[in-house]
Amino acid sequence: MHDNSDPYESDFMLSHFLKCICKSRLPPPPPHTHLVFYFREDFAKAKHIAIITGAGVSAESGVPTFRGQGGYWRKWQAQDLATPEAFSRDPSLVWEFYHYRREVMRSKMPNPAHLAIAECESRLSKQGRSVVIITQNIDELHHRAGSEHVYEIHGSLFKTRCMSCGEVKANHKSPICPALEGKGEPDPGAKDARIPVEHLPRCDRSGCNGLLRPHVVWFGETLDSDILTAVEQELEKCDLCLVVGTSSIVYPAAMFAPQVAGRGVPVAEFNMECTPATMRFKYHFEGPCGVTLPPALERHESEVI
Repeated sequence: MHDNSDPYESDFMLSHFLKCICKSRLPPPPPHTHLVFYFREDFAKAKHIAIITGAGVSAESGVPTFRGQGGYWRKWQAQDLATPEAFSRDPSLVWEFYHYRREVMRSKMPNPAHLAIAECESRLSKQGRSVVIITQNIDELHHRAGSEHVYEIHGSLFKTRCMSCGEVKANHKSPICPALEGKGEPDPGAKDARIPVEHLPRCDRSGCNGLLRPHVVWFGETLDSDILTAVEQELEKCDLCLVVGTSSIVYPAAMFAPQVAGRGVPVAEFNMECTPATMRFKYHFEGPCGVTLPPALERHESEVI
């Protein structure tokens, strides 16, 4: 599993088919203003809000998604490099890719959707209400926006894990090691750096010096069981769920919101278009998350703090 997972052709066909249904076969939904009114009523009553976010939120900050045509780094797509096998075969190339992504993120800022979520979390915590963010993104933009209760189910670009001792550690160095300085150019004509493995990022734990890898969930790997258990507990107690900027095709995250909806909890989807899960949800707000989400999460007239 990985945050940049590309849909299979069948998923794209299903998504396109459901999009057509959403726009042509279903009875027309209530006017947008009515949807907002009813959502705001559910929002005012909610005590435990779960917000599931995906690549669409980060894309509005200009973060490359490496999804679909044109989403290449040099001649590779993410699934070519984001695997344990690729790292074992060519750790220098994989580290060039992730070094590039880390450096790109230094120029990106949280957008209005990130900021609205963080402000809502802070405001509601003073009222004894909780907001938890469950994100498929690895860019830490939620943290930078000020959110505190964040589960990064696919890991983080700014954490490393030692291949020898297993230590997971935050790492915001730029460059992450001297040998990667100036490397990672995405142009298809760029030459691979071919950095010797001993010069790649190494563990600084006393007596270790093992090779570090990005602490992200690669294709073919499973999610961290402890994080997954915590997420499931949050979803079981939530009384309102928001799905923001996610295609709802990357599993197991794609099943989180449908499971919540299945027990009768209101779910609101904020996305640029319908997804394979749209018809299972009570609300669908189409458009940029940075436009649709802030008014949905702003202070309700019933809030006393």
